[in-house]
This record gives sequence, structure tokens and C-alpha cells, in this order.
Amino acid sequence: MALNALSENASRLGMRLQESFEEHTRDLNLRGSASLFDAPDLKNIRKQLDSTSDREKLDAMKRLIALISKNRNLSEYFAQVVKNVASQNLEIRKLVYIYLLRYSSFEPDLALLSINSFQKDLTDPSPLIRAMALRVLTGIGVPMIGSIVVLAIKKCAADTSPYVRKAAALAIPKCYELDQSHLPALLPILTTLLRDRSPLSIGSATVAFQAVCPTRLDLLHQQYRRLCRILVDVDEWGQVELMELLTRYARTMLPRPSGEEEEEMDKDLQLLLTSSEPLFQSRNPAVVLAVVRVVYYLAPPSHLPKILHPLLRLPHISPAVERVVLSYVLLISSSHPALFAPYYTRFLVRTDDIRQVKQDKISLLLNLITSDNLQAILREFIDCAEDVDEQIVMAALRAIGRCARLHPECMQQCLTALMTMIKSGHDVVVSNAVLVLKSLVQTQLQVPSSSLIPSSSTQPPLAIISHLARRIDDIRHSQARACVLWLVGQYSEMDTKEPGGGGLEGIADWAPDVLRKTAKTFSNETTEVKLQICTLAAKLLVLSPTSQPLRLLSRYVFSLARYDANYDVRDRTRMLVSLLAGLAPTLDEDGERGGVVLRREQVRRVLFEGKAGIIENGGGALIADEDHGMIGSMGVITGRDMRGDRHLPFWLEQGIASSLRDTEEDIPVVSFTALSSAQAQRSLGSSQITSPAVLTPTEGTPPGGIRGGSKGPWTDLDKFYEDDDSEEDGSENSDEEQDDNVEHEDEEEDGDGEEDDEDEEEEEEERKGEDPRT
Repeated sequence: MALNALSENASRLGMRLQESFEEHTRDLNLRGSASLFDAPDLKNIRKQLDSTSDREKLDAMKRLIALISKNRNLSEYFAQVVKNVASQNLEIRKLVYIYLLRYSSFEPDLALLSINSFQKDLTDPSPLIRAMALRVLTGIGVPMIGSIVVLAIKKCAADTSPYVRKAAALAIPKCYELDQSHLPALLPILTTLLRDRSPLSIGSATVAFQAVCPTRLDLLHQQYRRLCRILVDVDEWGQVELMELLTRYARTMLPRPSGEEEEEMDKDLQLLLTSSEPLFQSRNPAVVLAVVRVVYYLAPPSHLPKILHPLLRLPHISPAVERVVLSYVLLISSSHPALFAPYYTRFLVRTDDIRQVKQDKISLLLNLITSDNLQAILREFIDCAEDVDEQIVMAALRAIGRCARLHPECMQQCLTALMTMIKSGHDVVVSNAVLVLKSLVQTQLQVPSSSLIPSSSTQPPLAIISHLARRIDDIRHSQARACVLWLVGQYSEMDTKEPGGGGLEGIADWAPDVLRKTAKTFSNETTEVKLQICTLAAKLLVLSPTSQPLRLLSRYVFSLARYDANYDVRDRTRMLVSLLAGLAPTLDEDGERGGVVLRREQVRRVLFEGKAGIIENGGGALIADEDHGMIGSMGVITGRDMRGDRHLPFWLEQGIASSLRDTEEDIPVVSFTALSSAQAQRSLGSSQITSPAVLTPTEGTPPGGIRGGSKGPWTDLDKFYEDDDSEEDGSENSDEEQDDNVEHEDEEEDGDGEEDDEDEEEEEEERKGEDPRT
């Protein structure tokens, strides 16, 4: 009894402590967030929203946002939530804004009631409140308030806070999407934002430009050079968008580089490349790949080594980044394989790679094959053929076949590896090995023997076909069986009987036996195999029309095919029987038919030379090129055209005039000193000016760029005017200066004469005080 009482008291004490702890820590937000997702009392939420306590309102808003995240429809609380839009609590106002963005389209009339509050918040002292108010105002999505939204964006675009200007830039695409008729009013605002000196808003302004007017590149003429210089200071994702925009501008407005040297490039293009290269050190892989795109599509080929090491360091960041980087490298290596060939070991297939990464690596290694790494890469392909993934096995076997065609010196090694794989117990390995062997054998038989590399261990193509023919029972894949039957029928002709073969005249001994084996299983074969069996029977009968066993065997096959369920097989049979009417009339069970009867040579040409030129049959590996996409697009990753991809425009051979990009910062500043000297020379004549005038103290140091020139020493302004006066006096008394002995006589003048002299002296002083430039 005592233990039970003690246990009950302890449990009560624990519950009381828990309740007290939750009550005291409620304001500190130490409660678990999991309780917000519990099924709440909806009536209690209404009471909390109408409460006068900010704590109750905040708790109710948190519960509403938590239920919204669970895709619950809570539009019925719109009226109660709108009442709190002017709350002084910043946390409550944030949650109210989130709620309004979600349900403003459900209650457009009630949302319009809160517009006055948002407009009032645009003048709030806090930049965060101003930005949030604009964000909600543009996110309401009511077309009738488009003009109000435009005015709000215009007001925030001139805000003193760069954070608010960034919000204004991001609001422009929303307003444009709401009503495209506002574009004329949005363009001046966007132009103002592009002239912003703050790097914080430049990235958002670039995003808005790409969404609203991506083709109006003429708006960037005056901003191009400044955007290039400010590129390193923009935020990371803004750098990606800005480099994409500048790349399009460069290919549209700048001349294409014609030479390898930097001196031959346009100065503006060189400015973009120089400003982008420091971003190779960025920690964001998207920024590094954006710089790679700039260099690859704008710079001359001599600049491509700069992208090598930045690309090689990215795959180790994450599997997703590796997937994208491999797509870039695969595209670049298709046109510049020597760039990555020395680093082929970085792209060897790992066991833990995903399927697409393995396929990209196999295709990439095919591009990087050289005479030095041929054996290593070939061994890599042979190892990949043992992968558990069927798609990787197919890609590896096709890569082996492509190695043999690109580098004939390894043909025998590839054939030996493929012949070994035929003995495998996996149908996928056997079938794909047969497909590749068919392509290689066909290649060898069509290439002149003199062009093949002689080797004592080289296996003749007919021996390979013979080996495949004898293993026809072990090959169960329908496409592989069809390939073997085609090879047997196409290359079964022999000039003489094989020694000890005991076969028919002119036909290899293994060819009729293949027809005998497949005729037994004709009814169980697939349509593809049945078509090849009928074709094999017709070819053998053309090669040996007098052989009675072949006649009977062919008649048996055609009889089965005539009543097959597939109409393609029936049509192929009727065609072949009609072709062979002149050689074996007994094949037609319905009797002789009218029409043209072909001779043996004509039938032979139809059957044997119809598809002799087709070599490839799935034997090549996929290699990415620019037809599948451009760097920076989804098409280069998926291998197909994607909606929304931004394709770069074609280069212009000659761009626009460089003067259109000149600004006040680029125009050379003309000094006031030089301007004053030029005006003085035009007024007085260059012959009367002995030295330029400068408005500087006599003890100061004159500008270094002009001092020491051919115009003479520098003097101050007073000295300049004294020299000017002395020159004028000298010109008036030139006759007296020519006489060596000049005598000065004093003349007595009356009062009137003295007054005249005083007037002349006053005029002389006034003349001396005038500026000669006037």
C-alpha cells in the first residue's frame, strides 16, 4: 500500500512539473514542434486568433502553418487571419503574410481589404517589413490591383535599402506574369535596378530581366562594363544568372574572336573573360560551371586549358554534382579529346556509381582513347562487362566494339574477349556479344584484306561465324539468334568444298545444319527469328539450287511460314517463293503464277546485296554532342531536347560599335587647365602666348603630365598678365626700341592735359584688370 501511494504521488509530481515547465517555457519557444502537427481544436484556434495576447495569436498561426504544410484546406480562417495583418509582433506578421500568399486567390475580396495595410507597411522604418509587404502585395495575384503593384514596385526600386530593392526586382516577374500589359511601365524600373551600385540587388535584377525582356539586350549597352566589373561581388546564384546574360550579350553584340592571341580579342570581350576567371575558385559548383560555359563559348581555343582543373575538382563534391560535371566533360571532350586524355584515370568506373554515371564514364573513356591508354581503357571495358546491371553490360560491350573499329590494332584482342563472353551463362552478355561480333565481322569482311594489320594470331571472320553457327542452340536471345542467322546466310558461300567437310558444293558445311536446327523450332521462335529463317532458306537454295535436301528443307520451312499467325512472316514467305519461282517451281503449293520469272543471278543480287552496306547494329556507344544540348542546359544531361532550355544565339562576325557601351566613367577627363589654355590661344593667338596659364599657387607643383613640355616654363596668373602687358607696350614702341639712344623729354602740360592723363591711366588700369580670354 505504501509503495502504491508513493508511486502515485511521484507520477502526480512529475505531471505537475511537466505542466509548470511547459507553461514557463512557452514564451521561450522551447516546446517541441511535433505538438504543432497534432489534431488541434479548430474552435480554440479561432479564439486564439481573436485573442488580445500575442502569445495566443502566435501559437494559433504556427498551428495553421503546420496544418498548411500537411495540405489541409484552412481558407475558412481567412477573415480572422487578415485582422492580424497590422500586428506589431514581427513573428505574427510573418506568418500572416505566409498564410495570405497561400489563400489570397481563394478570397480575393477579403485580400483586397488588406492592401491598405500593405501599402502602409511600404513606409515602415524596418527594411524587412517593407520587403515583406511588397512580396505579399505582388503575390496576391489579383489582376485588378496591377497598377497599385506597379507603383509599389517603383517606390521600392528607389528605396535606400538594397534588400528592399532586391525584393522589388523579384516582384517585377510576378507583376509581369499577372498582367503583361504593364511591361512599358516595368521596363524603366528594371533599367533603374540594373544601374544599381549595390551587388545585392544586381542578381535579382538579372533574373527579372531574363523573365521579362530577355531579348532587349540593347538596354545593357551602358551597363555592360560595370556589370562585368561588379560580377565578383554579386551573390552566388546571381553570378550564375548574370554570366548567362552577359554571355548572350557578348555573342549578340560583340565581334567574334578571330585569333588565338588576347591582343586580337575585343576589349569588352576580354573584360568579361578577365572578370569571370576569378570565379573558378568559387565554392558553389553552379558558379564554376557557369564560368566554364563562358570560357567554352566565348574564349578562343587557347583558353580552354583554364577550365580543366576546375572541372576535375568538382566531381568529388557529391554524386549529383558528378552527374552534371560528367555531362559537361562529355560534351567538351567530343570536340577537344586531348584536353582530358592525360587524366583518364579520374573517370574510371566505380562500383558505387549510379547507372547514368557509369554510362557517361564509358562514353567519356571512348572519347579519351589514345595509343598510350588504349590497353588500360580496353581492360576497363572488359571489366565493366561483368557488371550486374544489364544496361552497363550493353554499354561496355558496345564500347569494346567501337574500340576495335577506331583502333584496328586491337581488333584481335576485342574479338577474343567477345568470343569468351559468348560462353557466359548470362543471356544479356551472350546476346550483346553476338550483336557486337556481327558488326565487327561485317566490318572485317567489307574492308580490303590489304588494309588489315597482319597478325599470326588473327582469327578469320569466317571462323568466327562458324563458331557462332555451331553455338546456335546456346544463344537464346531473339535478336542475337537473328544476327547469327543473318551472318550464316550472308557469308555461307564458299568457292570450294571445305576439306573433310562433307557439305554441299559451294556452301559451308555448317550452314545447312543451322537451317535444320532452326526448322525444328520454327513454331516456337519469335517473329524476328522466323523472318531470318525464311531468308536463310532462300539464300541457301540460291547458292545450291540443285541440292534435293535443301529443296525439301526449304519447302518445309515455307509451308510452316505460309500459315503463320504473323502477317509479316506470311508476306515475307510469299515474296521469297515468288523470287525463287524460276529456280524451284515446286515451292509454290498453289501452282504456277503469272508474272516475271527472275534468273539465278538476279535473285542472288536481291537477296545478298540488299543490305550489305549496313555495318552498325547497336555496336556503337552514345557520345554527347552539341545536337543533344548546350552546356548549362538540361538537354546536355538528359540527352534530349527540353522545354525551357536557353540556347545561346549565334556569333556575329562584327558586333555593334564599341562607343555605345561608353559611359561617363570610360570617357577621358579633360583637365580645366588644358581647356583654359585652349580658349586663351583661340582668343589671343598662339604667337602671343609664351606659357600656359594655370590656376595654381606659385609655390605649388604643376601637373606632371604637362610640365617639362615644349610650351615653356609654368607661371602664375599674375606673371602671365604682366608678360602680356609688356608685350603690348613693346609692340606700340617698336620704333623707339630700334634706336639705341632714346631720350625722354618732359613736357609741361596745363590742367586740362593732366586730367586727360589721369583718365588714360584709369582706362589703362581697367584694361589691365580685364581677362584677356573675354
